[in-house]
Amino acid sequence: MTEPYVLVLYYSRQGATATMAQHMARGIELVPGVAARLRTVPAVSAICEQTAEDIPATGPLYCELADLRDCAGLVVGSPTRFGNMAAPLKYFMDQTSALWLSGAMIDKPAAVFTSTSSLHGGQESTLLSMLLPLLHHGMIIAGLPYSEAGLMNTTSGGTPYGASHWAGSDNTRAVDEVEAALCRALGQRVARLASGVRR
Repeated sequence: MTEPYVLVLYYSRQGATATMAQHMARGIELVPGVAARLRTVPAVSAICEQTAEDIPATGPLYCELADLRDCAGLVVGSPTRFGNMAAPLKYFMDQTSALWLSGAMIDKPAAVFTSTSSLHGGQESTLLSMLLPLLHHGMIIAGLPYSEAGLMNTTSGGTPYGASHWAGSDNTRAVDEVEAALCRALGQRVARLASGVRR
């Protein structure tokens, strides 16, 4: 029997969302008996003839429906695009109707995270947009409780709706320690819920 895992599914363009995903994975793996599985999605092209390679050149593998079906919990991340999730992630989520029809995701814990260039660039609306398909799948949403001290002293990212990061207008601002700690805390919370372990 394989170890239960929490799937960290994300799309990253500039690298900040990928860094956040790695912090989520570290938090997940703090819970004994739960593994983290990192997966991404290919970019969407406006050129109809262009297709993505079957395996990315670098980073984690592309997500398959079986990764979602078999996970014990899910954490979804995307950069902010005009207050919404990025098109590649939305495109992937739109392909999950078979899992919806079968009820495969019902009652699994789920959480979301995002990175944005501007401090007030729609972090919270992006997080909420990512929650919508998860709610339709019948998942149980896990946010960040205010018992996480970082929520009260962050000057950049972090919301009760999910972890967030402010990358700066040139996308060079690194994920700071408060943002990273909130990512780890959220990953750990989903893993605890997935394993049935209480605090």
